Amino acid sequence: MAILLIGMLAAAVVYVSVRLYFYKRQIHHLLAQLCLLEHEETNLRLTSCCRIGKTEELIRMLNRIREKDRERMAQLRQKNRSYRETILGISHDIRTPLTSAKGYTQMLLRGAAGREEKRMLYIGKIEKRMDDVADLLDQLFAYARVEAGEQIFQCSRINLNNLFADTIALFYGDFVQAGCEPAIETGQTPLYIIADAGGVKRIIENLIKNALVHGNGAYRFSVDRQKGQAVITAANRTDSIEKSDIESIFDRFYTTELSRTPKSTGLGLAIVKQFAEAMGGSAQADLTDGIFTVKVIFAACEKGRISRGCD
Repeated sequence: MAILLIGMLAAAVVYVSVRLYFYKRQIHHLLAQLCLLEHEETNLRLTSCCRIGKTEELIRMLNRIREKDRERMAQLRQKNRSYRETILGISHDIRTPLTSAKGYTQMLLRGAAGREEKRMLYIGKIEKRMDDVADLLDQLFAYARVEAGEQIFQCSRINLNNLFADTIALFYGDFVQAGCEPAIETGQTPLYIIADAGGVKRIIENLIKNALVHGNGAYRFSVDRQKGQAVITAANRTDSIEKSDIESIFDRFYTTELSRTPKSTGLGLAIVKQFAEAMGGSAQADLTDGIFTVKVIFAACEKGRISRGCD
């Protein structure tokens, strides 16, 4: 009996010793791989050198954690790269009109303008460049406020037809300068929505500016009622937008590969979407046969509906 117990004890010791040996071997193997991962950027996956206990399950879990970390780091690098490109782009967008204005200013100071007619031309160009800078900064400020939740919308019942007509009239000179006349359509009866008048005006302004900057004809702007909804539509022919751009067209700082205009921060349509959604509406875009269309949709309300604040 004693010999049997000794034999069983000896077997247990051997079994435990073997398992401890394999555990140590597995741990040393993992430590060597982790040391490599600590000092080198590599996609190496942790591996097992022997099957022992739940170490393989642990290794699979560690690999899943590393995969998620790699994905997060890749996303972070992409965002950092995007922000760097954005900052460079915005710096260029602001510097370009400032450099131009500085050049005209220097010519004026040196008396190079000569005649009064030329002086007034240079002054007009300087003013236009300053307006471009102010518009760029205004877009940045507007987006920063709505992104931070600091933009407050005071919503009430407004006549969308009237607001649309008043806003688009402000751009008559821009369309004359572009050498085109847009098609403008509004309904014959008042169309009411619950929204912030200033916010909706900004949406319409951004839609028109986006069309002027990126479009090359066939401009059409309309407001109409569709199935109980008020729809603002801006459409234009374009050669700077492709079908693949549509899913990202409302992203902040997004500019297409074919569109490299110094007048664009890539925030105009992002602001349109942010403002619309903040007031309970939505925005959508489409490209069909070279015609780029943006629609902003609000719920239409009856004339007698009382005013309220935006949710």
